[in-house]
Amino acid sequence: MRIASGGMSWIFTSFAIAFLFLGVSFFVTGFLMSSALVLSVVFFLLSCLLIVFFRDPERTIGPGIIAVADGKIREIRTMQDAEVGNCIRISTFLNIHNVHVNRMPFDGTIQALIHHDGGHVPAFEKESDSNEQVVLLLKTDLGMMKVVQIAGAIARRIVPYVSEGEYVKKGQRIGLIRLGSRVDLYLPADTITAVSIRTNEKVKAGEDSLAEVHG
Repeated sequence: MRIASGGMSWIFTSFAIAFLFLGVSFFVTGFLMSSALVLSVVFFLLSCLLIVFFRDPERTIGPGIIAVADGKIREIRTMQDAEVGNCIRISTFLNIHNVHVNRMPFDGTIQALIHHDGGHVPAFEKESDSNEQVVLLLKTDLGMMKVVQIAGAIARRIVPYVSEGEYVKKGQRIGLIRLGSRVDLYLPADTITAVSIRTNEKVKAGEDSLAEVHG
């Protein structure tokens, strides 16, 4: 199983703590031994959960503009954006069991990558707009697009895999959000033929199409 870049250190740390408590249990007795064994089991199970959480499966890239993130579509909204202009914003909420590696929605160049510090309220709440986030401005043949990776209540770091000026193919991995999050994709409305998904629909990054394009 492939593990996402940026997740292996968490897995190793959890396993190390599990084996540390297991080792301690051999040198103590009574309540301390029982406590050490229980903590060892807890951290071993946590390590297994982290392996599942940080999995990074291969994907068959879908047609059109593809999903940036695994999860449930929370909102599809037409709006005006300073960078994209007249656009459609598609918000995806990632739960703890989803793959948290995000992918490029369409071929393009990373024109800007901006990190904003912020809070960590639940990603499905309105206040999550002030959470820690990474904004990627994408220059594509369809016009400007924008991806906003938003940290959630548990997430404490967003790990970008790309850099400014880099040309990135559709479906390529662009980053990881650790533990619970939201991803907003801003699409240029004038070059979108039709949105392919609905609110509350579940999608997989790279595989599922979000929108069709002209031509």
